[in-house]
Amino acid sequence: MIAKFFATLGCLALLVGAPRAHAQAPAPTTRLIEKVTASPGQVVIPYEKYVLPNGLTLLVSEDHSDPLVRVELTFHVGSAREQPGHSGFAHLFEHVLLFQGSAHQAAGSSQALLSAAGGDDINGTTNEDKTSYYETLPVNQLETGLRLGAEQMGFSLGAATAQGFAREQDNVRNERLGNADNTPYGLAEEMVRAALYPAGHPYAWLTSGTLADINRFTRSEADAFFLRWYGPNNAVLAIVGDVQPAEVVRLVEKYFGPIPAGPAVPRASAAPAQLDQTRYVSYEDAHITQPLLVMAYAAVPQLHPDELALDALAELLGNAPGSVFYHTFLEKQQAVEAGASNESNELAGKFELHVKVPPGTSLRATEAQVRAALAEFARRGVTAEELARY
Repeated sequence: MIAKFFATLGCLALLVGAPRAHAQAPAPTTRLIEKVTASPGQVVIPYEKYVLPNGLTLLVSEDHSDPLVRVELTFHVGSAREQPGHSGFAHLFEHVLLFQGSAHQAAGSSQALLSAAGGDDINGTTNEDKTSYYETLPVNQLETGLRLGAEQMGFSLGAATAQGFAREQDNVRNERLGNADNTPYGLAEEMVRAALYPAGHPYAWLTSGTLADINRFTRSEADAFFLRWYGPNNAVLAIVGDVQPAEVVRLVEKYFGPIPAGPAVPRASAAPAQLDQTRYVSYEDAHITQPLLVMAYAAVPQLHPDELALDALAELLGNAPGSVFYHTFLEKQQAVEAGASNESNELAGKFELHVKVPPGTSLRATEAQVRAALAEFARRGVTAEELARY
C-alpha cells in the first residue's frame, strides 16, 4: 500500500408596614431558536429548532406524506472524544445503550418493544464524531420511542450487569475482528490513519478501537466516559414525520426535560492533517492476492467551502462513467477496482484514491499510472455536461 497522507446564620427582622413580595425569577422554558419554512422553487427541508432548559437540542420536521415518525437521538461523541489507550468506548456505548436496558427497562427488551409497536430500522451507529440511535414508528407510537430514548440518556448508567457489560465488550471485540483484522484489506484504513495523522490525533485510530484497548475496558472508566459525554446538553433529538411541533415539544419536555444537564462540552477545534513529505507505508497479507494501492491526501473538514468541490472531484475523477480513472484502469482492464472518495469529518478530512490491481502487478507502476491520470484530468478539466450531470 502506498499512501500520501496528512468538566446557619439566621436573621430575624421586624418590619413596620406592609410586607413586600419578593419577585422570583421565572423558571427556564424551552426556546424556539430557529424556524425554516419551505420556499417555492427551492429544495428546503422545513424544520423548527428548540433548546430545552437542560441543553437538549430538539429538531422537529413535519412530513405528513405518511403516518410515520422517525426518532433519532444523536450524541456529539464518537471515537474522536476518546483518549489514546482508551479507544473503542464510544462504540461500546452504542451497544450498551441499545441492548443492556436501563433502570426501568430490562436488558434486551427495548428493541422487542419497538418492534411490537410497529417499529422499523431500529439500530444505532457510531463514527468519529457522533453516536446515533434511531427507529421509525407509526406516528401513534411516538411516545414509546421518546420514552425509550429518555431511558437511554437518563437511566442507563449502572443498569448493565457485569455479565451484560462483558457481553457487549465481547461483541465490540468481535466487530473489530470481523471488520478489520479478519477481513481482506480490513487493516488498510487503520494504516492510512496512522500515517496521515500524528500520534494522539483524534482520528488516528479506528472507531472500533484497538483490540488491546478493548481488552482493557473497565467498568469504572466506561461509567466516567458516559457521565462526561452522554448528557442532554451534548445531544440532538430529531423528530421527523406526521407530527405537530407543539405536541412534540410537550412530549419531549415530559420525557427528556427532567434529565439534568451533564458537564459543559467545549467545541473541538479543527485539526487538519499536516505532513511535510510524502509517506510510503506497506503491509503484506498472505490471504490477499490482489494488491491494493491507496493514495490519501489531507483535505478539509465538514462545512468548509471546499467540501462540496472535493465531493464533486471524487465523482468526476474517479467514479463517474467516462471518468479518467474509468478510462485508465477499468476500460483498459488494468485494475479490478478503481475509484475516489472524499471524507470530510468535523475536525479534518481526507481525500482518497484507490486502485486494486491483478495479482503480480507492481504497485509502483500503478502509482505512476495514477499520477499520469491526475495529470490528464488537470489537462482536460471538467466539461459543462459532466458538471451538469453531477
